[in-house]
Amino acid sequence: MEKKVEASPELSPSPSSSSKFKTVCVFCGSSSGNRNCYTDAAIELGQELVRRKLDLVYGGGSVGLMGLISQEVHNGGGHVLGVIPKSLMGKELCGETVGEVRVVVDMHERKAEMARNSDCFIALPGGYGTLEELLEVITWAQLGIHDKPVGLLNVDGYYDSLLTFIDKAVDDGFVEPSQRHILVSAPNAKELVQKLEDYEVEPDGVISKLKWEWQMKRSKLNAAMKAEVAR
Repeated sequence: MEKKVEASPELSPSPSSSSKFKTVCVFCGSSSGNRNCYTDAAIELGQELVRRKLDLVYGGGSVGLMGLISQEVHNGGGHVLGVIPKSLMGKELCGETVGEVRVVVDMHERKAEMARNSDCFIALPGGYGTLEELLEVITWAQLGIHDKPVGLLNVDGYYDSLLTFIDKAVDDGFVEPSQRHILVSAPNAKELVQKLEDYEVEPDGVISKLKWEWQMKRSKLNAAMKAEVAR
């Protein structure tokens, strides 16, 4: 039988806890999954962020794992920023939300806004959307668009097949061996966040941070133009 972790109504951070990050972007499912270990992992990650005094950026939903981690960080006194496309508000918002909710035009602007407001990325278990978000920020790191650490919370082996696929891509010459280390993984929140803290960037990026900032500005301009057309 799986042990269920109770959500804590208020978790006081340890005075000795510190981090080189200020804000963590978490990708996760709008579903809770079928096993308690997934909900437990979301709660434990929220508690670890609070312990380290880290704020949360996430997809803005109030259901599933998104709702659990946002509630946990909010209850612990952390700032929560949810970024959600207008078209998904009816699907991913249910009842009262916590923290700040920022409504954007589409999925592209959502990902850009989440990345811009974060110092590192963590993926909890999720479906197609979570996987797409994770692989996009890995690709951005591969191209040198950003140098922010990317972590995979591999709850009870959920992502073992993905990690095996990446190793196969390296073995068969589709991913450079040095780029295998863009993604770090761990089975629990405490170990994963520490790995992200210890992460050192490989100095082989091909696109400068100036290029990244320009792309962010272009993304915001495109979003503004779409919003104007939609009126």
